[in-house]
Amino acid sequence: MDFKIQAAEMDGLAAVSADALVVVLAGDALPKGLDAAVAKQAQAAMKLGDFALKAGQTLTLLQPEGLKAQRLVLAAAGRTTLAAGKAALAAALGQLKSRGAVSAAVAFVGFAAELVESLAEQAALVGAEATYLYRHTKPSAPAAPKLAKLALLTPKADTKAARAGLARGEAIAAGITLARECANRPGNHATPTYLGEVVQTLGKTHGLKVEVLDKKAVEKLGMGSFLSVAQGSDEPLRFIVARYEGAPKTQAPVVLVGKGITFDSGGISLKPGAGMDEMKFDMGGAASVIGTLRAVAELKPKLNLVAVIAACENMPSGRAIKPGDVVTSMSGQTIEILNTDAEGRLILCDALTYVERFKPAVVVDVATLTGACVIALGGVRSGMYASDDELAAELSAAGEAALDPCWRLPLDDEYEEGLKSNFADVANVAGREGGSITAAKFLQRFAGKYRWGHLDIAGTAWKGGGAKGSTGRPVGLLTHFVLGKAR
Repeated sequence: MDFKIQAAEMDGLAAVSADALVVVLAGDALPKGLDAAVAKQAQAAMKLGDFALKAGQTLTLLQPEGLKAQRLVLAAAGRTTLAAGKAALAAALGQLKSRGAVSAAVAFVGFAAELVESLAEQAALVGAEATYLYRHTKPSAPAAPKLAKLALLTPKADTKAARAGLARGEAIAAGITLARECANRPGNHATPTYLGEVVQTLGKTHGLKVEVLDKKAVEKLGMGSFLSVAQGSDEPLRFIVARYEGAPKTQAPVVLVGKGITFDSGGISLKPGAGMDEMKFDMGGAASVIGTLRAVAELKPKLNLVAVIAACENMPSGRAIKPGDVVTSMSGQTIEILNTDAEGRLILCDALTYVERFKPAVVVDVATLTGACVIALGGVRSGMYASDDELAAELSAAGEAALDPCWRLPLDDEYEEGLKSNFADVANVAGREGGSITAAKFLQRFAGKYRWGHLDIAGTAWKGGGAKGSTGRPVGLLTHFVLGKAR
């Protein structure tokens, strides 16, 4: 979709030319100063009971009298918050995307001026979401929506802020779309090799330094834990490292680490068959890191970013690891594998050791790690862990700003008790209780030499059921977090 900012005052909306004029209304009354022709149409609809200023209400009027636009779409936000504005616009574009409108002009009315930049960002995200259609392995997919152009109508005094928000939103939207495309592809298409090729293409397009390490290189590094997960599959592993350099080399980088299990059968600890197809989404952490890398590379902030992805399959075979096996991680710590379906932490721990070489300012790993996190937080907020309160606050603030929220969970030392082993330095699982926390405690053992955060996105990376598909989260959160580090 093409986006632009168009200067327009609230009292001049009738003069806007577009296939559809979308007016998002905040509050419980029509604001003073609203264009008279728009207000007349809204008042008439409200009088007839066809529209109300209540969140979720939308109404499409064809060839509205007094307006240049061929359609007028009224969308009530209810509250004056950013989230309410985004939801109302999404409902409005939902009215349009299956119809004949090619261009839409959007006006947010009744919102505070300080929200202009954020509303512009969210408008780009909503527009991209409304027109996204997966078709890589589905040639019978319906035709793409005709809606292809979106102009954000902004008072002249606010156009600078709106342009900044729109640029950020377009970059994040492109990152989310890339993440969704990677994650939505089935496991026989989105292999570890494919992920490496995607990042190499990004590198060529955006001038990034990219290394894609194979099994021989990983063996040389001593990543015994990562190798143990990959050994049951015929699909070759890949360890992917990409560097965006927007600041002097002396500036310590932000490092993002993504879990890239391109298909997770559970290994010898085999998962139930029902729903196993969704385990193609187990590389959602890697996909979100790739999407964030793309967004950052497009925005070109003054910072250094390193993206690291450990990618492989987790499959059962005569070569696969078994419950009770002991492996040696890159850090030298030995791990007793009690459950082969707790494999994400086994590949991440070696990646967390590897990134020590960058002397990072901060490291955040992202993983569809535990079903326990889904039980705890559902699909609304990602689970978040941090080694210090300041980092936790930064991640939380980034999520709120992006409308991609997370929630901090504890890292008390007592949770590590269940990871004790009689046969290795640490076991890869504890009991069922607090499963997301004990998984984070396992990772923390390998992240002790830098500031570290962990996002468990098992509940937020994809949706099931009729809406099955990748969400692209938490590209928004991560992009805001990384941009916050720019000097």
